[in-house]
Amino acid sequence: MNNKTFYKIGYGMYIVSSKKDSKFNGQIANTVFQLTSEPPTIAISINKKNLTYEYINASDVFTVSIINKEVPMEFIGTFGFKSGREIDKFKDVKYKVGMTGAPVVLENTAAYLEAEVINSLDCGTHMVFVGKVVDAEIINETEPMTYDYYHEVKRGKAPSTAPTYIKETKEASKPNTVKSEMYKCTVCDYIYNPEKGDPNAGIKPGTPFSELPDDWVCPVCGQDKSVFEKME
Repeated sequence: MNNKTFYKIGYGMYIVSSKKDSKFNGQIANTVFQLTSEPPTIAISINKKNLTYEYINASDVFTVSIINKEVPMEFIGTFGFKSGREIDKFKDVKYKVGMTGAPVVLENTAAYLEAEVINSLDCGTHMVFVGKVVDAEIINETEPMTYDYYHEVKRGKAPSTAPTYIKETKEASKPNTVKSEMYKCTVCDYIYNPEKGDPNAGIKPGTPFSELPDDWVCPVCGQDKSVFEKME
């Protein structure tokens, strides 16, 4: 079975946020969709390992910020590849507290929705929460980012807890030369391929990992070179 077939299903890129007592947390999600119009309801899919899942379970509310195409990859890295158990994701982010009491990310956002949980479906690794929309606003007319754009243009990766995650492996046909040695980020699974380089960071194709400048960081999660491991 070709798992990449799932990439052909239409997805967006969102930040789903919630609260637990006075604490806030949010995460990147791609599975958000409308169920009904009267009353307006939406559904989201959240991995049970994620802190946001715990917060939604505790408060029965969540918000969805629809990310625009111009969002920096470092911003996605904060919400998609770092844990709220270790950092405060909202520390340096523009947001507001919505009518549900949950945070609404306003930075790099085209629009947002707020919802109250009215049902849920246990799907094993993930929980699908169904929410009644209690507020929704368009912030600006920027174009929302699609999941396909995130992969094909931004060259982004899916976190291991995402419902669409596919484990990548090095192609066996690649010769094991210094220039072709690939390195994988242990945080987000981004693979640095010397043949492609990192043009967005000024790294030309053909640049071995060993020749990357010391201040180079993973283009997906923003971690430095020390978290990369050579792929066998």
